Amino acid sequence: MLPRVDSDDEWDAIVPDEAVMRPGAAALCSRLGLRASPLVRFPTGSQPVYAVGDRYVLKLFPAAADDGVAEARVLAHLQGRLPVPTPYVHDAGAYENGWRYVLMSRLRGTDLAVAWPRIPPADRDRIATEAGETLAALHALDVSPLTDVLGPGDWDAFVGRQRASAAGRQRAHGLPDAWREQIPGFLDAVPLPAHGPGALLHTEFMRQHLTVDAADDWRLTGLLDFEPAMIGCRAYDFVAVGLFVSRGDPRLLSRVFRAYGETFGPGELLAHTLLHVYSNLPWYLRELPAPPEPTLESLAQTWFGTG
Repeated sequence: MLPRVDSDDEWDAIVPDEAVMRPGAAALCSRLGLRASPLVRFPTGSQPVYAVGDRYVLKLFPAAADDGVAEARVLAHLQGRLPVPTPYVHDAGAYENGWRYVLMSRLRGTDLAVAWPRIPPADRDRIATEAGETLAALHALDVSPLTDVLGPGDWDAFVGRQRASAAGRQRAHGLPDAWREQIPGFLDAVPLPAHGPGALLHTEFMRQHLTVDAADDWRLTGLLDFEPAMIGCRAYDFVAVGLFVSRGDPRLLSRVFRAYGETFGPGELLAHTLLHVYSNLPWYLRELPAPPEPTLESLAQTWFGTG
């Protein structure tokens, strides 16, 4: 039986502990008729996720988390509508002590982030094109069936809250004052377009959430992890693209934009980076190319420029 998780402290104590989590996941698999399938926990991810044999993936969500409902609904809405596969929902619902679960199909292929060093340059270019086409298809979908489960509701109000807290959130992550003090002025100077009809956003469109198959010439074979999906401004989805797909490579980002059919400026994308729910500028500064000058304007060109 899985114990209830309502706080960060309970999460830290319970969720990483396989002596607690694994029996609960195994009992749920038995209830779902998958008793004989091997159960292997994936080492990464914000939620506990298990491979159940070769065909299924079981994702668990603790009490007070609406993410399980949202992910199941989004995946059902997406089925067969994108250029790349998304997991098929076999079952979803409440478990015990507030936990929810989604039992989904396992995507074919390998984590793109793991495979990337082995992928030839020409295939990387094609992957960038496929990524742009996938985002274009995602953003073109009707979002009305999902407005009851996806936030933030009022996008402009969300942006206002994120803008007001941007510098403080980066201070909490340890951003040096020389960078942090630039944030309010930078956000004031970057005009964000008026928000039009909201698009379905993945919000974490990154190599870690894409799969590829070496046997199929490294083509994209899947897009996963719609737990943090939102409805909002399309440019917001290109934060993760620039940081975690092209990773400061202007040629790759340019290919994504060409396939997508629209370009967003470097300043706009860095502004959305600072507004993003999961923004962590100190981490990005460690992981991505350094700008030639210690300014946010230079940073925007380095990470989101297209040459």
